[in-house]
Amino acid sequence: MRTNRTFIIAILALALAAPGCAQKSDIDAVQTTQKEILAKLEKLEKDIAAKAAAPAAAQRPQADPNKVYEIPVANSAVRGPKDAPVTIVMFSDFQCPFCGQAVPVVDDVLKAYPNDVNFIMKQFPLRQIHPNADPAARAAIAAGKQGKFWEMHDELYKNNKNLSPETIKGLAEKLGLNMKKFEADQNSDEVKKQVDEELALGAKVDVRGTPSFFVGGKIAQNRTLDGFKTQIDAELKAKGKKS
Repeated sequence: MRTNRTFIIAILALALAAPGCAQKSDIDAVQTTQKEILAKLEKLEKDIAAKAAAPAAAQRPQADPNKVYEIPVANSAVRGPKDAPVTIVMFSDFQCPFCGQAVPVVDDVLKAYPNDVNFIMKQFPLRQIHPNADPAARAAIAAGKQGKFWEMHDELYKNNKNLSPETIKGLAEKLGLNMKKFEADQNSDEVKKQVDEELALGAKVDVRGTPSFFVGGKIAQNRTLDGFKTQIDAELKAKGKKS
């Protein structure tokens, strides 16, 4: 910053020293401009210094891996046994490529623990950067009202690079949904409210992006198959269950 200040002062000095055609009024104007620029530079330097000196405590703290968050099932669909001792919750965005990559890992986890683990997806569409995520979230919930949440869930992820209204409509037709009911539900206040409530829940439990996973209410630290297994086995052991 001080290098920039020196450069600007040098430019202004050259302007003041320019021979011949400069009038006194011109010189006065340059001097006034110089003072204004220097004042702004000084303020900018102070602002930068203040930000650099901000205490580390002001930054958002790291999530506690041992904290157990309360995440109710509410209206969410459940994949796997409803009475399973361990629940995995995923806050997800259908337009997020990383969420799509995580789906096969979840499938492998459920295959490895067919009786002990179930899976719930909460909607967390990143509306500001993924314009098609919200309509897709509402489409999945609307399909769920006809008993086909997970079928729509799978199709949306298979097509997550092109979730246009036409694509979503085509997927609903492919699944054999009652289209009149599907479209009414997708655009209903009830379904919109559910998406808003799940977004608010995600913010409440410290979701910072997608995908975000919770195993037994604890934030998943390692989202590989082995990582999930380690955390699930620890939960089962704590509940007196054999993995």
